[in-house]
Amino acid sequence: MKRNIVALIYDFDKTLTDKDMQDYGFIPSLGMTPEDFWRDCNNMAHEKKMDGILAMMYFMIERARGKSVLTADTLKELGKDVNYYPGVTEWFDAVNEYGKSKGVVIEHYIISSGLKKIIEGTEIAKNFCEIFASEFVYDEYGVPYWPAVALNYTSKIQFLYRINKGIFDVSDDKNLNDSMEERNRRIPFCNMIYIGDGLTDVPSMKVTKLNGGHSIGVYADEQENARKMMKAGRINFMAKADYTKDSELMRIVKRIVDMLAAENDLMELSLSQYDKSKENY
Repeated sequence: MKRNIVALIYDFDKTLTDKDMQDYGFIPSLGMTPEDFWRDCNNMAHEKKMDGILAMMYFMIERARGKSVLTADTLKELGKDVNYYPGVTEWFDAVNEYGKSKGVVIEHYIISSGLKKIIEGTEIAKNFCEIFASEFVYDEYGVPYWPAVALNYTSKIQFLYRINKGIFDVSDDKNLNDSMEERNRRIPFCNMIYIGDGLTDVPSMKVTKLNGGHSIGVYADEQENARKMMKAGRINFMAKADYTKDSELMRIVKRIVDMLAAENDLMELSLSQYDKSKENY
């Protein structure tokens, strides 16, 4: 267990960005509005009794036929169109430097129901140790034809345990589910900070919080969802989705890092004194 590593774990859509990732370039390429696309997608999911994320992935393939070239490469290109909340592009270096000043290594992770290829095409993708998100299987021409991974609100939880245990291969279920002693786990839950905005994040936020980590609900202008999550005990903190250096969100994260760094120092001191006590006998 590496107690000096702190994992910052983010949802993507409407946590780091101001819209769903499909809204920027993909949906306009179909000649549709986001409102029409998501209404039709949700209606289909309801009528066919489909998981919402699987419905979205199927709907993207079907709607793109004859209207928009949909390949692994074009999905990555869509990442260039994404807009971020204030301060996001500078956030990662600033947090990393602060952690370094406290003797803590910061690692950033994405756990998103959105599409991995689009996230990989964004300018901030380079900041993440791992991007866990929904993914297609692609044919020899790079055309998607089947879901490889679909992350809904409950399946997100397994990726917290992948980060906890250091098992990042999504096809490796055996080692993920095998018993592992706490001292052998790469990042303890208490060293996790989960930042999300809504429904698909609630179970992961609650699991993080219940296991000693910290969950932060972010909001753009409307605080209602964050207030509900706070009232229900699902998050530790709420803050405006402002990632600039003097924001409330930055202050909260820095204070959590301060606490974890102090706890790490105390743990090292306790272990050192324990080792010295054994030398006298």
